[in-house]
Amino acid sequence: MVSEAPPFWWTKTGWQAICLYPLSFVYGRISGGILQHRRRHPLSVPVICVGNFTVGGAGKTPTAIAIARAAKARGLTPGFLSRGYGGSLDVTTVVDPHHHRSTAVGDEPLLLAREALTVISRRRVAGAEKLVAEGADLIIMDDGFQSARLHVDYALIVIDSMRGIGNGWVVPSGPVRAPIPVQMRHLDAILKVGKGDAADQFVRQASRSGKPVLVANVMPQSGGDLSGRSVLAYAGIADPRKFYRTLEELGAVVADRQDFSDHHHLADDEISDLLARAEKQGLQLVTTAKDSVRLAGGHGRATELQEKSEVVDVDMVFDDPKAPDLIIDRAIEACRLRRLAAKA
Repeated sequence: MVSEAPPFWWTKTGWQAICLYPLSFVYGRISGGILQHRRRHPLSVPVICVGNFTVGGAGKTPTAIAIARAAKARGLTPGFLSRGYGGSLDVTTVVDPHHHRSTAVGDEPLLLAREALTVISRRRVAGAEKLVAEGADLIIMDDGFQSARLHVDYALIVIDSMRGIGNGWVVPSGPVRAPIPVQMRHLDAILKVGKGDAADQFVRQASRSGKPVLVANVMPQSGGDLSGRSVLAYAGIADPRKFYRTLEELGAVVADRQDFSDHHHLADDEISDLLARAEKQGLQLVTTAKDSVRLAGGHGRATELQEKSEVVDVDMVFDDPKAPDLIIDRAIEACRLRRLAAKA
């Protein structure tokens, strides 16, 4: 999988996408075939997959957290399963947010582990079985929809209403992970995030297919008192512009900004540059929760940057407050029916 999305993926189709089409055709045949035909390993507990159509973020992690909170509120013991992208560990590991660093387990698993039991594993089946052994009675996969290694009882596909699926082409011509018609056949519902219209085509397509369409918005938990303050915002996430829009909605004046690639670990010179720019211009440093956890326990002046940065974390808020519970109910029922069928 491509680690960083080239800019042309998110614009109208150009010569780059056309030149790469032969590779996209092959990639699409392989990824679509995997999704359709790979044998899926069943588990004894329900599995919810929170995925997306494309490479890059669409709000999967806050969505997974929202579902886990709903599960805990009804007495369940949810467990998160992640590949640990960006981390160096290649063994199945229970994430300890007080001990592990993002360089070892990845940034998103550290955020997930603050909420519930979290396991990282490059082998999803092994990771899921570890979660069950640790006491999880509901597994929430953060990503992994296209891998099809585990039997998923409920697949929720998150789509950002501002970015949509970019130019709509399959990797490497575009950001799409597998042909959309194939992906549509294997999802249970779509979650449209935000108030844009870039996702409307897929909302209509899902509705025609009888797939439920849920709606949610990313809401800042808090941003301190940023209203009217001039800030230097920096973000190493899939779409930094989303973060900057959030700051503007909080009333902050984004006087300076710095984009980094998704999951990027700042080098010493980058840290020093941010600190110097903020001091010179008299700006408050502001960043995301994901960027902040990457600084924790870091080298050089990483701790200084973390301490001087205001962190704006976000929640995924469903338009229908009952939606997370409905997702859990559907997953539990699908698991029950699957296990009954296996015994028959």
